[in-house]
Amino acid sequence: MDIKNNILETIGNTPLIRLNKITKDFPCTVLAKVDYFNPGNSIKDRMALKMIEVAEQEGKLKPGGTIIEGTSGNTGMGLALAACVKGYKCIFVTTDKQSKEKADILKAVGAEVIVCPTNVTPEDPRSYYSVAKRLATEVPNSYHMNQYDNLANRLAHYETTGPEIWNQTDGKITHLVCTAGTGGTITGTAMFLKEKNPDIQVWAIDVYGSLLTKYFRTGEIDMNEVHPYISEGFGEDFVPKNYDMSVIDHFEQVTDKDGAIMARRLAKEEGLFCGYSAGSCLQGLMQLKDKLKKGDLVVCIFHDHGSRYVAKIYNDQWMMERGFLDVKTFKDIVSGRGTKKLITIEPELTVSEAVDLMQKYNIENLPVIKNNNVVGAISESGLFNKMLNNGQDIKAKKIADVLEPAYPIVAFDTPVERLSSLINKENGAVLSKDDSGNYHIVTKYDVIQALGN
Repeated sequence: MDIKNNILETIGNTPLIRLNKITKDFPCTVLAKVDYFNPGNSIKDRMALKMIEVAEQEGKLKPGGTIIEGTSGNTGMGLALAACVKGYKCIFVTTDKQSKEKADILKAVGAEVIVCPTNVTPEDPRSYYSVAKRLATEVPNSYHMNQYDNLANRLAHYETTGPEIWNQTDGKITHLVCTAGTGGTITGTAMFLKEKNPDIQVWAIDVYGSLLTKYFRTGEIDMNEVHPYISEGFGEDFVPKNYDMSVIDHFEQVTDKDGAIMARRLAKEEGLFCGYSAGSCLQGLMQLKDKLKKGDLVVCIFHDHGSRYVAKIYNDQWMMERGFLDVKTFKDIVSGRGTKKLITIEPELTVSEAVDLMQKYNIENLPVIKNNNVVGAISESGLFNKMLNNGQDIKAKKIADVLEPAYPIVAFDTPVERLSSLINKENGAVLSKDDSGNYHIVTKYDVIQALGN
């Protein structure tokens, strides 16, 4: 029987998946090393386990001890899984930039999570680097893993990620593309691959606001390069010791917006529900497309799963608030019509009066409202069906006697794509209230026109 003794034995051996749609215009093959197949849903499981094993071997982590680490979430998850199996406690320090889901997941696996401010220097006592170091001196029988300077980080990828990619491509890989954060993944993987074939190109993807790109190009640590950025899981405001820049051939920076949009494209077009860094990784490769030629075999490392970012890059509202998503909304449709007043009718009036309103204003859908509350609706098609089914003239009937279900009421900033899913054969419109409490309507024709423009 093929049975794993514990969850840690499922780490590694993740699949290499061909990208088919987004890179269809590339002159070569592009593959994704999809490491969200690890049990903790990220590539960090590899180095988390390795750091613990090395700490145990060196006597730095003792039975019943406490693991302390500064983490954006993924390393913490890997450490927490190993701690569950091996009997350690965990205290993780993260930043307020990270998604709430990451902290919640860490708590779910038994870790204590401390959130620190993002926009402070690493030396600031409030930074998550400083807090992690301080806790390691205060908590008895504890050990600070320090993924940034702990060379077991890159050793994990030298021993596992690199060999896996080499074997999965039969040694035909020509380019490795990977986002640059702690340096462990890209350096360790590159070290192994370069030993096998020094001609393999290693491209690091960085974010604007990180100092790594300038450091790679000039050897200078320029704090003027550092400014807040939204991207998660890569980019740094210092240079971790895990880096060996000699095995990296190029650094490419991408914007927060482009990385987020590309992550969403990966989900919709390739079925790969990945995290922020995967989108940035592929976006960086898109920017370097002209450097590729026929016959090249490119491997992009996709670090983690999209479930960590449901409230961020996969949330339309979050994307729109940051100007990352240029989508039409209910509000846009209404604004484009000018100051037209919503035509409504009260339930005490007659069908004949409703028909007169429809003909006068050339409309098919009428919300039925009483005391500023929506109580139902009537439509041209609904009235027609009732006349056919009853075989009689219903013009004298009151609206209350022929009411159809009320139209759905949505938020004023609901995207048009969402509106289209709410409008169907039985339901020809949706309603919304503006900030002043006034109702507005969007019909199927409004949506068709909006999507066509």
